[in-house]
Amino acid sequence: MPPSPTLRTCLVTRREELEQILRLQAANLRGHVSPEQAAREGFVTVSHTLDVLERMHALAPSVIAREGEQLAGYALVMPVEARAFVPILEPMFQLLETLSWRGRPLRDSRYYVMGQVCVAEAYRGQGVFDALYREHRASYGGRFDCMVTEVATRNTRSMRAHARVGFEVIETYRDATDEWAVIAMGLRDGER
Repeated sequence: MPPSPTLRTCLVTRREELEQILRLQAANLRGHVSPEQAAREGFVTVSHTLDVLERMHALAPSVIAREGEQLAGYALVMPVEARAFVPILEPMFQLLETLSWRGRPLRDSRYYVMGQVCVAEAYRGQGVFDALYREHRASYGGRFDCMVTEVATRNTRSMRAHARVGFEVIETYRDATDEWAVIAMGLRDGER
């Protein structure tokens, strides 16, 4: 289903938008949704603070989808330079330094981590997820080669959605809590 004609994607420009991201994030954290809802609708795993988001956005603003003043979804941009802002993600950044994407060491590519994506419940199934990633390509395709993220493989809704928009699995691994897929997507025009 195509997104609503009144839905607009853009980069974050205001503190209020960061505050809306934090509210939507809190409502969808893995510990705040039932196991049934997590399996059916997905979940997010990392909680950010307003300070961390402001520091990330100073490096590269994140992508949001809005309908009027209502936040329909977000997809956080986390440049490699932001790795110290969220210490829990340091093992992921260390792993990324060892991986390749399309036959080339990832560390030799211009990439950023898509720090988290979330679509508000009222907007799910309406094309918002795909629109967020189209905006990533439009906004960052000239500055970066690709974006990388991790998804818990049990988060099947997220795994399917990421594959649909063009992400490819470059590695899987298990930690103490989950099995994770490290996935990457090219940002150049026409690239999947």
